Amino acid sequence: MKVRLLDIAHARSGDKGDTANVGVIALKPEWYAVLDKYVTKAAVAKHFTGHITGDVVRFELPNLLALNFLLHGALDGGGTLSLKTDAQGKVFSTALLRLVIEVPDAEAKAAGLPAFA
Repeated sequence: MKVRLLDIAHARSGDKGDTANVGVIALKPEWYAVLDKYVTKAAVAKHFTGHITGDVVRFELPNLLALNFLLHGALDGGGTLSLKTDAQGKVFSTALLRLVIEVPDAEAKAAGLPAFA
């Protein structure tokens, strides 16, 4: 089943120099396991191909039902140097919520995930 991250999580982002920092938080406790399993470092790196120049680092925060991603090289030098419209990386959270993940039907149904057509 295809599931939009937007339908199972919310997110916040900001800047840390040239690195965008994106936190993704499950909307329901039972959906954190899905985030943990399918919103991988590789999936996030692929989603932002062409928009970041460095590595993606992932941190798990199960006590907060959240994942945190550092997108190195995302801000073209950072807020004081970048000529990008979003030099502080505020839209990276919205962009990440557009990620669509594939979850096996039985697992998605058991977790009560909303399907994306």
